[in-house]
Formats: sequence, C-alpha cells, structure tokens
Amino acid sequence: MFEEFAWVGHDLYVSGAVSSHGGNLSVRLDDERMLITRTGSMIGRLTPADVIATTVADCGDRRDAECSVELVVHRAIYAGTDARAIVHAHAIHTVTRSFFEDVIVPPDSESKLRLIDVPVVTSEQLIGSPEAAAKLAEALRDRRIAVLRAHGPFAKGSSLEDAYQAVSCLEASSTMLNLLDSMGRGPAR
Repeated sequence: MFEEFAWVGHDLYVSGAVSSHGGNLSVRLDDERMLITRTGSMIGRLTPADVIATTVADCGDRRDAECSVELVVHRAIYAGTDARAIVHAHAIHTVTRSFFEDVIVPPDSESKLRLIDVPVVTSEQLIGSPEAAAKLAEALRDRRIAVLRAHGPFAKGSSLEDAYQAVSCLEASSTMLNLLDSMGRGPAR
C-alpha cells in the first residue's frame, strides 16, 4: 500500500500538481479505518512515517493531529460517496480556472469521456473546512472530481492511481482551456 502512496505522491510533485509540501492522499481500508498522509509531509518524497492510520469516522483518534489538515474533507467524502481513495492537489491551471468558472467543461476527448464536466464549489474557509467538506462530498456523489475554488481539485477513485488519473486529466484540460483563452479562442464544440 505504501508504494502506491509514494509513487502517486512523486508523480503529483513532478507533474507540478502540488508544491513540495502541498496536497494529500488517502485510502479507505474498510468501513472503520483509513490511511492518510501526514500534515506537512513532503508529498514527492513520502516515507512510511508520512502515512498515518486513523478512523473513517471522527472518533477522537489520538493520531488525528498528525494527519493532513484536510482530514475532515477526506472523512466527509468517504461518508458520502463510494470513494476508496482520494487525491487532493493544487494544480495551477485547474486552480486558475476555478476563479472564473462554476463548472469546468473539458475541451478534449479523453477528459470529456472520463470526467464529463467538473463542478467548482465555494467555501468561506478553504483549508480543513467542514463547509468545504460537506460541499465536496455532495459534488462527488455523482462525479469523480470536484474543485474547491481557489484551492484545488479533490478526486475520488477505486485506488490512488484512479483518483490521480482524474486530477491529471483535469489539469491537462484546464491547461488547454487557459491556452485557448490566451489565444482569444474558445474550445471547438
């Protein structure tokens, strides 16, 4: 299991989807337990000590303080969706797009097929927010990925690789959209 955390974290970093200590990953082990990256971990160079076991429900687990500050969001997504894994990134083109769009509609065939369209949700508090957690869990009931405006995408999947694929597809689409905008052209429909 750690190996998948390590290579997805590495790929997120080298692709530019996160800064050195940004983003977080989690995997639901069963109805009661999950693994999540440690707060402040270097996502591109995770070690086994950077992956913390805790509870899916908020039961006051003593290790919660070590977990990513987005633990509340991961728990809400697991409680409200069929997610088995979650990837959260700060992908630059996706975040940029989220300032201006309520829904990101991919222009390319791969992302249209895999993502359809991507909701952008807003929250007054962006990091570790119960409000954001509820809105993202709702948005992810029938979508693989949603974006928290000005913060970044949260993707669910059957595995970390599956969730990472959604982040990667969305970032490629957002890059294309931003390039088309810079050229004064909209996407071909």
